[in-house]
Amino acid sequence: METRWLEDFLVLADTGSFTRSAELRHLTQPAFSRRIRALESWMGADLIDRTTYPTRLTAAGKLLQEQAVQLLGQLNTTRTMLRGLQPLPQGTLEFAVPHTLSFSYFPRWLMAVEQDFGDVSCRLQASNVHDAVLAFVEGGSDFLMCYHHPKQPVALNDARYGGLLLGMERLRPYSAADGGAPRFVLPGAPERPLPFLGYASNAYFRLMSDLILVAAPEPACLSLRYETDMAEGLKQMALAGHGVAFLPESSVLAECEAGLLTPAGGDAWSVEMEIRLYCDLRRARPALQALWAYLAPRYQAV
Repeated sequence: METRWLEDFLVLADTGSFTRSAELRHLTQPAFSRRIRALESWMGADLIDRTTYPTRLTAAGKLLQEQAVQLLGQLNTTRTMLRGLQPLPQGTLEFAVPHTLSFSYFPRWLMAVEQDFGDVSCRLQASNVHDAVLAFVEGGSDFLMCYHHPKQPVALNDARYGGLLLGMERLRPYSAADGGAPRFVLPGAPERPLPFLGYASNAYFRLMSDLILVAAPEPACLSLRYETDMAEGLKQMALAGHGVAFLPESSVLAECEAGLLTPAGGDAWSVEMEIRLYCDLRRARPALQALWAYLAPRYQAV
């Protein structure tokens, strides 16, 4: 059983509407209904009386409703204890952030914010882009920091979300450097294709690197040698000289300054993405409201 099934069920018990509950959980109604069915299957009992409207709970559903709140609370308390033994302060803010931004951009951004705003107690949930967005829209975090591109947008246009443009990020090809020059240079040649370090099919940067290659000034001659869904893994392979990889600039600043990595192609082999921060305006917590009130005048709204 997944804990999010219990969260779905509690929302349905509160609203009495599959349609409204699906909207609140940022799911399609069929997907939401399947998750409720999955919970009923796991419990071995009907939880929803589907013969009435508005939706009502069965006797088993009412019993689960009473227990589910306690179960989720106990699980969250236990998770906090296991993560650090000592729980973080009451005003701790939850950030859902893709792995790449959590390694490179987020630490520098937070340091700059704290220099003027003051200390921010936060918990970082690092994952892939899809899971970070899902954690945010399902109510698992206060903030979402993510990439955005018109051809691969993160669509959070609902009035309950506030959005800010923090800056820009460029994805471009990098190679190990030999005497300051790239060991591998795009586009390569048919008789000698470049060893290519690529992203797995479920990675956001796979979509973005595909956009670059489609719009490139000439066809790239590449031979895929390695694949992963994390930019940090590709960076380490590129540093070791295994090939050329598309990497975000913020993740390779130190390596380029040290002369270990260098661009393997010009601007025509790159794409710019926005770095955005979203806030769930429904979460009326003093710490969240204070930080958002500080950030909102300093960045462009999206």
